[in-house]
Amino acid sequence: MSDDGHPWRFAFAVSEGTSHASSNTPCQDQALCRAINTAGGDVLIGVVCDGAGSAAHAEVGAWLAAQTMAELVELHFEEGGSMADVDLACGRAWVARVADTLTRHAAAEGRAVRDYACTLLTAIVGTTGAAFIQVGDGAIVISRGEEEDWSYVFWPQHGEFANTTNFVISHDATDALEFAYVPERLQEVSLFSDGLENLVLHHATRTVFEPFFRRMVAPVRRLAAPGMDAGLSATLATYLASPSVCERTDDDKSLILASRLPAA
Repeated sequence: MSDDGHPWRFAFAVSEGTSHASSNTPCQDQALCRAINTAGGDVLIGVVCDGAGSAAHAEVGAWLAAQTMAELVELHFEEGGSMADVDLACGRAWVARVADTLTRHAAAEGRAVRDYACTLLTAIVGTTGAAFIQVGDGAIVISRGEEEDWSYVFWPQHGEFANTTNFVISHDATDALEFAYVPERLQEVSLFSDGLENLVLHHATRTVFEPFFRRMVAPVRRLAAPGMDAGLSATLATYLASPSVCERTDDDKSLILASRLPAA
């Protein structure tokens, strides 16, 4: 499918955390964002995966999970599916397929599937509705208009103990999965991994720190052309690796920022 003619402009980046750099551990985050043309109009697909810190090959698991999920969503539309067809059952089937892909990869490599554990956040945003799927921490936030407030779709999934969450390879992942369908035309969306949670969410009040998103999305709104902007994505990566961010979080960081072009 072609990206030509879709009304989304976006930027995204992944940055290795300072704790990973100091311990010579690879970056375990993955993010991808693309827009496709479908029979029902444009669809934006955003995916963020964060590999478990305890998983030996978390970076591989995160990459494979993100790629697989995006491919499954694209296939849904290529085979004639619509936004209205994306429901909880669909989300569970996709998460199960992602887990199966990781399981088969682990078996082929002679490793335990837990070596590829990762979280999975997915946004599928159409012209008049959007579907969201989440397993684990990190979050997805949305805005219905340029002057409207930002709100989270799901609060990050954190376990009973510190630094624990749900992973897509867990036996109960399809039960832990959260799904939401918003039957509205959304203007902006952002996905981020848990490395940014403390910068952009108020945990005590369970609210979104809106000034961050208003400031960060402003350059995306100024883009005149649709599609992924490589220059802005590079600037975003530099920002995520800057001292002002790394002083507040030493974890890997992923961030997707997307804004719909205004109607002509």
